[in-house]
Amino acid sequence: MLNQSFIAELQYEAASTKRILERVPEGKFDWKPHAKSMTLGRLASHVAELPAFLNSILTLHEFDFAKGHYKSSHANTPEELMTVFQQKLDEVVQTLQNTSDEKMQANFTLRSGEHVFATIPRMIAVRSMAMNHLFHHRGQIAVYLRLLDVPVPGLYGPSADEM
Repeated sequence: MLNQSFIAELQYEAASTKRILERVPEGKFDWKPHAKSMTLGRLASHVAELPAFLNSILTLHEFDFAKGHYKSSHANTPEELMTVFQQKLDEVVQTLQNTSDEKMQANFTLRSGEHVFATIPRMIAVRSMAMNHLFHHRGQIAVYLRLLDVPVPGLYGPSADEM
């Protein structure tokens, strides 16, 4: 079953996400490396909340930004980041446990009003729009941590700070 594969991968990757989120320094949530960048707090909050987007992909036929389907959150402490991430992760694992292969193969649409970004099989949306999205932003946090001289945890093996 497709859902079991996604659950296993999500749980495996959750450990790395937690290692990154717990390193976000409390006094630096307003810091950003460039004027066009998100603040560290907004970026980390986005990573923490991204499992909720995965849940939306699994439960909605379409996700429409114009209809207010996306409500961003903003954590103020590393503990809040961890709490939000764990809550959203638990919710999506529960949803995945009850998601059939047929539903995973059905189409999902991402849009903003009349502008359709994509209509693709749900299992591809889960991978590309949600999971890869989370991994991408998790990598950005690692760069932010490096620029702040905060030891970066290893994600797929030891980091330079762990050697």
